[in-house]
Amino acid sequence: MGSSDQTAMNRILNLLDDNSFVEIGARVTKRNTDFNLDGKDVPADGVITGYGMIDGNIVYVYSQDASMLGGAIGEMHAKKIVNVYNLARKIGVPVIGLVDCAGMRLQEATDALDAFGLVYANKVMASGVIPQITAVFGNCGGGVAVANALGDFTFMESEHAKVFVSSPNVLDGNYTDKLDTASAKFQSENGNVDFVCSEGEIFNEIRTLVTLLPSNNEDCDSYEECNDDLNRASVAFDGDLSDPRNAIRDLSDDGFFMEVKKDYAKDMVVGFIRLNGMTVGVVANASAVVDEEGKKVEEFEKALTTSGCEKAAHFVNVCNAFAIPVLTLTNVKGYKCTVEEEKNIGHQVAKLTYAFANADVPKVNLIVGEAFGSAYISMNSAHIGADLVFALPNAKIGMMDAEQAAKIMYADEIKNASDAAGKIAEKAAEYEKLQSSVDAAASRGYVDNIIEGSSVRKQMIFAFEMLFTKREDRPFKKNGTI
Repeated sequence: MGSSDQTAMNRILNLLDDNSFVEIGARVTKRNTDFNLDGKDVPADGVITGYGMIDGNIVYVYSQDASMLGGAIGEMHAKKIVNVYNLARKIGVPVIGLVDCAGMRLQEATDALDAFGLVYANKVMASGVIPQITAVFGNCGGGVAVANALGDFTFMESEHAKVFVSSPNVLDGNYTDKLDTASAKFQSENGNVDFVCSEGEIFNEIRTLVTLLPSNNEDCDSYEECNDDLNRASVAFDGDLSDPRNAIRDLSDDGFFMEVKKDYAKDMVVGFIRLNGMTVGVVANASAVVDEEGKKVEEFEKALTTSGCEKAAHFVNVCNAFAIPVLTLTNVKGYKCTVEEEKNIGHQVAKLTYAFANADVPKVNLIVGEAFGSAYISMNSAHIGADLVFALPNAKIGMMDAEQAAKIMYADEIKNASDAAGKIAEKAAEYEKLQSSVDAAASRGYVDNIIEGSSVRKQMIFAFEMLFTKREDRPFKKNGTI
């Protein structure tokens, strides 16, 4: 279904519960009469606004009408969106924007700029207070793309939607046929949108997301009844966890997993699951992507990357803003080592570290493989504030891989040994027993419990239920600076 197959009103009706939509501002229209606008009829000034229900949850919604001056944003168009935000903030419910917009209305110039600035300001005021969800069906360019990025989650229609700050044809040396930087593929692979779907799928996906999120930052209403066995075995945790997605689904109620930004930074997996009906955000290291037949179609280092840290840090910040607990599945050996990564990886790892340490929601870390060095520290370790840390029996925790540590620490002995390989193996085994084993970490109190893979589901459910009433005092500050 193409973006032109539905009107602005039909999109609203397809999104909301039947017969629940109430339009507001239907008679608002343009005030400007310059450039022959006085002779043009622009009903509702090109945007339909109102409120309705999604599975019984109140939401405010606006839907741009591309048949009216291309959906371009004029003064009153923007003020209608601002009104929606004001009402949603007062009531404490999400705002959903259905975007199909040619940009700013040139005929209204500074009046349009002034009103659109109010849209920016209201989106900033709403950030972390109420969920902001956008779905792009047509054009979303220039300042509208910036406004879109001020929200929490963005859906993009896969075939016809375009998101861009500068259109592909104005980029030096580029044109659309060479590289369509406005396409869903480009935008999703570079982390600018969270979900790519057909137009028909977008509405169901938004409805699912709304049921996962609380209505606002003070409500704890992101729950649904769980019919899955709370004590069933999590068999996937006894297998290969290089791609953690199957294990995440095995852990969750009824195999549910809503992955966020799945096309971007594939070495880091983030998304939402349910544990006994409770919404939980998951952050997991990945060293492979496995297809439906179980074959590895992509492989990566067990390393933190600039893009992976950015992706995870943003997700953790969203979870913390809306009081959604966070679970990490840690399997990382260090940092990706390239010139390109070195340009910004320190800053992005700092953001990830800050996000985890700053979050005061319940935080649980499950070490499913290797956990080495300061990369491990940044992955929601006990050292930066995880409430509970679990590990699988085969996990390894330490400064670095035991063999590499042995080569450094016993360089002279290895050099002079008649059997260098044997000496390395001997010293590595000694180092691993004393410093890198999961038992060594547990004996020092850095791991709270070593659990079998089959028990992961029931252990995680119990952990988050125990942490449900967590309260934590923090020093007063206006805001952090990371």
